[in-house]
Amino acid sequence: MRKMLALGLAASIGLGSWGAHAQLPPPQVRPDALMSAVTSEVIAVLRQDIAAGQATNIAQLVQTKILPLFDFQHMTRMAVARNWRLASAEQQAALVAQFTTLLVRTYSSALLSYRDQNIEYKPLRLASGETDALVRSAVQRRGAETLTIDYDMENTPAGWKVYDVKVAGVSLVMTYRETFAATVRSDGIDGLVKALSDKNQQNDSRPKGPDPQTRMAPVLMIYSNWMRVPKE
Repeated sequence: MRKMLALGLAASIGLGSWGAHAQLPPPQVRPDALMSAVTSEVIAVLRQDIAAGQATNIAQLVQTKILPLFDFQHMTRMAVARNWRLASAEQQAALVAQFTTLLVRTYSSALLSYRDQNIEYKPLRLASGETDALVRSAVQRRGAETLTIDYDMENTPAGWKVYDVKVAGVSLVMTYRETFAATVRSDGIDGLVKALSDKNQQNDSRPKGPDPQTRMAPVLMIYSNWMRVPKE
């Protein structure tokens, strides 16, 4: 999710052991600027398609713009909590795959319901060398109270990544953690994998659009009352 930003050209300078033609890595984009830029790109695509009266290629939009912003393995590990250590490498991979699919389906459904909400990102104070940041935003909704969306982000070798989202102060990861723990207690790790797989299959069989049976979920730029996480 960070590939759309212009990161600048690497400089070629003489740096001793690096060699005369060594290149510096491109300057890193601040997490708040990253989120704001990607959000603007996605909203521009949605508005353009709405104005043209044509359907947006939601799958492509999610794949190219949104997925790269999130660290789904980190999110899954946090949601599964201490049970993560009980899972084999194969089970961990399956959990990440199924949880990612679940979240992507939620994002896609939310994008289909975009209604020209405005998103404002708050100024971020980030000290040099900090590797963790909380990016705050507010969604202006016509006829409704402003909705706050906060992103917990970590500076990784691949750039800044989102590992949790708080909608109106409610954490996505914490919302899932209780349900995941209960499922593992009753059915084990394989039971949790199956529960997620079943939920994804159920979602795939539904008509595309917002899921009225969900409770709360983050979307990169559109958050409203219909954005929720599955209760199951």
